[in-house]
Amino acid sequence: MADEEFGDPRLAALYDRLEPGRGDLDAYLRMAQEFGAGRVLDIGCGTGVFALLPAARGVEVVGVDPALASVEVARAKPGAGKVRWIHGDAMGLPPLRVDLATMTANVAQAITGPCAWRGTLRGAFGALRPGGRLVFETRDPAARAWQGWTRERSRRVTRVPGAGSVESWVDLVAVDGPLVSLRWTYVFAADGQVLSSDSTLRFRGREEVGRDLAACGFAVEEVRDAPDRPGREFVFVARRP
Repeated sequence: MADEEFGDPRLAALYDRLEPGRGDLDAYLRMAQEFGAGRVLDIGCGTGVFALLPAARGVEVVGVDPALASVEVARAKPGAGKVRWIHGDAMGLPPLRVDLATMTANVAQAITGPCAWRGTLRGAFGALRPGGRLVFETRDPAARAWQGWTRERSRRVTRVPGAGSVESWVDLVAVDGPLVSLRWTYVFAADGQVLSSDSTLRFRGREEVGRDLAACGFAVEEVRDAPDRPGREFVFVARRP
């Protein structure tokens, strides 16, 4: 199931405007170059912001996402014809032999159920060629990022061409063990419409993620720090033997 902000056509169309600073993707592009990846699978590609970056450099890219509205936004972007877009998830991929699979931003944490998580890891494993790598980030639970998810800290007003001003903020809803639930609210000044999007993220510790990867056949090569959030995230680099 996709969150409303990705599955609702009105919100999906605004996503890139409301999240303009994507410097976090630079590290993934550098790793694609570092590993000499000629074929990339972007799991949870959303509106295609990352998938289009390596594609513009001649890399063969497949983007998959369960939110059809987001995939349709991606398909309409300049250069989208260079990417193979799939509406679905990593558990139902066609045969692929990619060099690199990625899960950027919150993708790994948004897969909260144990079965879906293991299925995603197995799907990524099956899509990789032997020696290929899976790279993804996940927040360190010890940093307790959710403590900063408040309206006071997150509220902003964004001027969106064709839509007018959009006020948005996030509220923490609940913390239940490793599961953290939050709600984004969007207020459209043009017509007064209020939309909300509920999300739940799973915070997994470093050891837990390592065990999950090993159970699905991966060898963890390295755990890096996130350049945009140093000391607050783990960036896993796992290889298919």
